[in-house]
Amino acid sequence: MMSQSRGHGGSGVQMRELYVLLCVVLTLPGCRGFLPNFWSRVLTLSLDSYTHQFITEQGVLNVTLETLSMANTHQHTQEQAGLGRGFWHAVGEVVHSNAAMDFLSSTRSDPVYHFDSERVEESMAMLRQFWAQTLLSAQVKEYQGARHSLGQLLHSLQDFYSHSNWVEMGQDSIYLHLLHPGQPAFPVATEDTPTCMECHSATCRDNLLPRLTQSQQYPLLLTTGYFSTYPPKPQGKCSHGGVLDSSRHQGAKGGINKDSTSPLFSPHHYLHVEAARLATTATLTVLRDLRDSVGNISFLRLFSVKQPPALVFVMDTTGSMFEEITAARLRAHSIIQARANTPEQPGTFLLVPFHDPGVGPVYETEKPEEFMSYMENLMALGGGDEPEMCLSAIQLALTHSPPLSEIFVFTDASPKDAHLYNAVRALILEKQCKMTFLLTEDPSHKMKGSRRKRRRRRRETLSPDRFALYSSLSSVSGGLTVFTTNSDIHRVSAIVEDNTAADKVTLLHAESDSDSNLSHSFSVDNAVKCVTLHLTGDLRQCVLSSPTDRTQSLLNQQGPLAECEQFQGLYRISLLSPIEPGQWHLNTIADGHVTFNAIADSNVDFLYYFAVEANGTHPGLAKVEGSPIAGVPTFLVLTVTGLLPNEKASFSHVTLLGANGESLQKVWLNSSSSSASSGEELVGWMASVPRVPFCVRLSGRDGGGNRLERVSTEMIQHTHIKIQVLSIPRLVPGHSTTVFFDVQNHGPARNLTLTADDDRGYLSQRGPHSLSVGERGSVRGEVELQTPKGAEAGGAVTMTLTVRVLDSLDSNYAVLHLTVVPPNPDMSPPSCSIMRVEHTCPGPTQCTGVRWTVSLAVTDRGCSGLASLQLSQGQGILTLLHSPTDPLGDSLEENQPTPKHKPQNQRDSERTSPAHGENGYAELDPRLAQGNPPLNVAQWTGRLPKPLWVRYTSPCCSPQAELLVWDRAGNMRRCHLTASQQRGIRERSGVSDSAGEMPVQSCFLLFSLLSLIWTVPLLVDVGSFLYVK
Repeated sequence: MMSQSRGHGGSGVQMRELYVLLCVVLTLPGCRGFLPNFWSRVLTLSLDSYTHQFITEQGVLNVTLETLSMANTHQHTQEQAGLGRGFWHAVGEVVHSNAAMDFLSSTRSDPVYHFDSERVEESMAMLRQFWAQTLLSAQVKEYQGARHSLGQLLHSLQDFYSHSNWVEMGQDSIYLHLLHPGQPAFPVATEDTPTCMECHSATCRDNLLPRLTQSQQYPLLLTTGYFSTYPPKPQGKCSHGGVLDSSRHQGAKGGINKDSTSPLFSPHHYLHVEAARLATTATLTVLRDLRDSVGNISFLRLFSVKQPPALVFVMDTTGSMFEEITAARLRAHSIIQARANTPEQPGTFLLVPFHDPGVGPVYETEKPEEFMSYMENLMALGGGDEPEMCLSAIQLALTHSPPLSEIFVFTDASPKDAHLYNAVRALILEKQCKMTFLLTEDPSHKMKGSRRKRRRRRRETLSPDRFALYSSLSSVSGGLTVFTTNSDIHRVSAIVEDNTAADKVTLLHAESDSDSNLSHSFSVDNAVKCVTLHLTGDLRQCVLSSPTDRTQSLLNQQGPLAECEQFQGLYRISLLSPIEPGQWHLNTIADGHVTFNAIADSNVDFLYYFAVEANGTHPGLAKVEGSPIAGVPTFLVLTVTGLLPNEKASFSHVTLLGANGESLQKVWLNSSSSSASSGEELVGWMASVPRVPFCVRLSGRDGGGNRLERVSTEMIQHTHIKIQVLSIPRLVPGHSTTVFFDVQNHGPARNLTLTADDDRGYLSQRGPHSLSVGERGSVRGEVELQTPKGAEAGGAVTMTLTVRVLDSLDSNYAVLHLTVVPPNPDMSPPSCSIMRVEHTCPGPTQCTGVRWTVSLAVTDRGCSGLASLQLSQGQGILTLLHSPTDPLGDSLEENQPTPKHKPQNQRDSERTSPAHGENGYAELDPRLAQGNPPLNVAQWTGRLPKPLWVRYTSPCCSPQAELLVWDRAGNMRRCHLTASQQRGIRERSGVSDSAGEMPVQSCFLLFSLLSLIWTVPLLVDVGSFLYVK
C-alpha cells in the first residue's frame, strides 16, 4: 500500500473539487500528528509531506525485506512484488489501526494518544502498554491483535517527533527513554513554566524559549504543543498551531507542530523532513526490536510474508459422516504430499470438529504431520440426529483463521445454531474469508439408487430450504455450496486442492436462479496460468468460446479448449494449454440455481476498502468499518499487489457487479502509471454505493494490451445503520470490562435489534436487545465482558456487534479484537552491567593479534526472569560463566543454579570444583557467536532477579558488538559494546556521573552485596562503555 506512488491522466477527482474539499477541511476542528494518509496530502496541498501511512508502510516493508535478505533467497528487486497479497493486507491492518487514532472519537482528541499538551509522562506509559500488548499477542500467535496494537504504538511514537521540541533541541537521534525507562530522560516543562514566545505569522521561527532549544545556559526541557480548547492552554505555553488549531490565538500565539510541509497547517513546516526522519528511525527501531524479540519466523508470520493460504476444515463428526471424513483426510494427505518441501505448502492447518451439542476443540498447527495426526484421529461417532452446531464451529474457524482464508465445511446436517448467522456473516466480511460448503444431503430428499445417503434420525420434519443459511453465507463470501453424494464426495473435494494453492485469483463469480440461457465472460491476460472453472447446479447445456471464436460443448464432447469433469453437484472445467489471452465466453442452460466461479494462478491481484472523508480533527480518508452507508459520498481505495518491476500494467476503472454478474456501476480510478508497482494505491469516488448487493471487479490492461480483470468476490450490502465503537479496552483476568458504542441512524426513525457475541463466552448478555432511534439520530449502548481469573494472558477474544432493522434486511456490524493482559504486567527490560574490564586495545591502527574483553552481569529487572541471549553483532565469542570469582579463584557465588538438563553428578562436581577459565571465572559450556540462534538461559536463572555472568572476548580489529537479552515477558534489551569506549572506561574509572555510573574499582565491594541479596546489577559507566537501547 505504497502511498507515495503517483499517477496521471484518468477520470479522477477534478482540481476544482479538491479546492471545495479543502474549504470543507478548513472548517474542521483541527489537524494533529503527521497527516494520517495519502489523501491528507491532497486536502492540505502538501504533496511532499510524509504521512503516518507512508512512514509505517516503508518501515514494515524495509524491515521485512531486511529480514528476508538474511536468508539470501531472492533478489531484493523481486521480493517486494513476491511478498504476497496477505502481506499487503497485514500492512493495511497496521496502517488502518495507526490512522484510526486520528479518526476515532475516543482517541482523536485525547492528548495522551498524540503527545499533546505536555502529557508526556502519560503518553509514555500508554506507549509502553501498546508495546507490551503487541509483544504479548505476537508471542502467543494472536497476530491480528498484535497488528492492531502495533499500529496504535507507531502512531503515538511518530507523533512525538512532530509535536514536541525534540528536533528544535538539536537532537539528531531518537529518544530512547520513550520505550526504555532505563535510558536517560529529559525533564518536562512544568505547567507554570513558559515555553514559547509570540509568533504572528504562519511560519514560526525561533519562537521557543532558549531552554527548550539548543541553549547551553540552561538544562534542556521537553515540551509539546497544546491543541484546541482541551485541556486549556496556560499562558505562555506553545500551541500545536496551524489554521485548524483554535488555541493558536491564545498567548503565546503561533505553534510548533511539524506535521506537514504546509505553513498553513504547520508553523514549523521547515523542520518537517527532520521530524519525519526521526519518526522513521524510531519506527524502524521498534520493528527491529519486535523482530528480535519474537524471532525472524514469527515476525514474518506476523505480516503474512509469502504465506500460502491456510488449509481450514470444519468437520461434522456424527456417525453418518464416515465417507466425508475419509474424503477430507485423503484430500489433506494429497495436498501435503504434493507440496512437501515447497513454498506451496499451507502455512497454517486448522481443524474444527462439531456435532451436537459438542463443538471443537480447535486443532491448529503449522506442522503438516501434526495436522494429519488430528485427521487420522477423527472418528464418525454418535449424533445421528439433525440439526447440528455447525455455525458455532464456523465461528471458531473464522476467529482462528488468517484473513483471506477459504474455509471448507463438510456436513450433511442443517444448522441448529441459526442465531449465530449475523455474527458469522460479520466475521466473513471483516476477514474477507470464503466459505465453501460440501453437503452430502439432498435438501429435496429425492436421492435415488446408489447415491442415496444413509439417513439421520430427525427430531422434527425439516424444511427443504433448511440449508439456506449455508447458501447465503457462501454467496456473501463468494464461495460455493455443493450438494453432492457419498460416492462423489472424494472427487468433489478436489475443489479444496484447487482453491488453497498460492496466488489464486478470481476472474469471474456469478450466481443465477433463472432457467433461461445464461451468458458470462471472463478475461485471461498474460499474467494468468492454469484457469479452472467450478460450476454448481444442474446444467443442460454448457458451451465455452475462446477469444478466437473456437467453441466446445463441454457436457458431451472432448475438445481442444478444456477438459470437463462432472460430479454430482459440481462441474470442474480446466482450460487446456496453451491458454489464449483475451475474452472467453461461457453460455449455459441450467435448471434452478447455478453458481459460476473462474479461478487462475496469477501473482497480480488487488485489495480494497471503502472510506469517507474524515469530519473530525484530521483531514484524510477514514476507513469504513462495517458496510458502507447508503447515500453518503464514498471513496473506493484499491491496492494492486504482485506486479513485478518489469511488468507493465495500467488500471482504469472498477465495475461494481450484482449477484448475477451484471454491471451496476462503473467507478473511474484516479489513474495509474503505465508501469504500476506492487502496493500502488488507486482511488475512485462514488456519490453513493448501489442499493443492491455487489462485488468489485478491477479492470485494466496488461503490457500486451490484453484486458486485465480481477474480482473480489465478497458481496457488499449498503446500509442506513452504523455501529461506532467508542472504546476497545483491554481484558484483565478476574475483572469486568465495558465496551461502549453508538448506533447511528442515517434514515427515518426505526426500531432495531442489537446482538453481541464473542468466541470465549465472556459476554454477560448477548441479546437481542431492542433499540429505538429517531430519524438521523443515534443511541449509545454498552456491553459488559467478564474475564475469568484463569484467562491466559495474551489470549484474543473476538467480539461481534450486529444491528438489524426490524422487518427489514438493513443491518450492519462491528468486529472487535480484544486482548487479555496480565493484571500486573512485567514491563521492565533486563539490564546489562559491566562488572570487570579485563583487556584493552592499543588503538585502531594496532589491532592485529590483540583482544579486548569485558565481563557483564545480566539481570532481569522485572518479575518474570531471564529467557534468552543472542550475539547479534560482533566477531568475538560470548561465554556464559557459572559464577564470578575474584582473581585468586575464590567464588563469590556459592549457590548459583545449574542447568536442569545436566546429570546430577555433573552438577555436584560443578558446585564443588568448577573448571575455572580466564581471570578466575567458572565457565559454562554454552558459547555464542554471531549468527547463532538465541540461547535459552532460563534454566540457569529461574524467575529470581539473579545475575547471569557473561564474558565477551573479541579481536581488536572487530571493535563493536551487540548483545540482545530477553526476559520471559518478552521485554528485550540491546547491549552495545565497543573497544574504544572500553578503553575510555579505564582512563575515567574514578569518575561517575548523574546516570548512576560506578568506578570500576568499586565493583568488587558491591559484587559481594549482590551475591547476598540478588539486587539489581550496577550501571557501570553507561555513557562511556555500555549503552543500552
